Amino acid sequence: MKRTKKERQALLKATIERTPFITDEELADKFTVSVQTIRLDRLELSIPELRERIKNVAQQQLDTVKALPLEEVIGEIIDLQLDEAAISILDIKSEHVFSRTKIARGHHLFAQANSLAVAIINDELALTSKAKIRFTRQVKEGERVVAKARVSSIEDYRTTVEVTSYVDKEAVFSGEFIMFRSTGEGREGSTT
Repeated sequence: MKRTKKERQALLKATIERTPFITDEELADKFTVSVQTIRLDRLELSIPELRERIKNVAQQQLDTVKALPLEEVIGEIIDLQLDEAAISILDIKSEHVFSRTKIARGHHLFAQANSLAVAIINDELALTSKAKIRFTRQVKEGERVVAKARVSSIEDYRTTVEVTSYVDKEAVFSGEFIMFRSTGEGREGSTT
């Protein structure tokens, strides 16, 4: 059953409010219309394009990265709670993949996870001391990788950060990063 323009736009608005990082291509597939139709609908509804929506969410993040300049983080941080949790997204483009297979080079997934593990540290200095990583499936050009980091422990000058990366809801990468920090101070209740 074909929806009216008004119905489609109402559903489009609700979908973007629920999942602000959905692409125009995904929306076009969901509503069985062209990407151009989605763009025109967004324009009429004054809904910004994906990059602007990401920036808006990032500006609302609770904390600011301390351990490295924000532009050195691989992917875009969309949520950050220092010494607790963080989320970043990375759209896999042609520069991230092998030209013949269109499969993402592993170092890009590692770099996204590792830079998120550095960014989550509430200190001016954070270095990766040790990493145990696992790739669970190939990631292809055009897919979006959402990395979720969580601090699992803070002891003296070391912080353990667990990162899992997903494409849609499927885990594609996981890692445990032991991070060195310059101070033994962390979140309340931690060992110093």
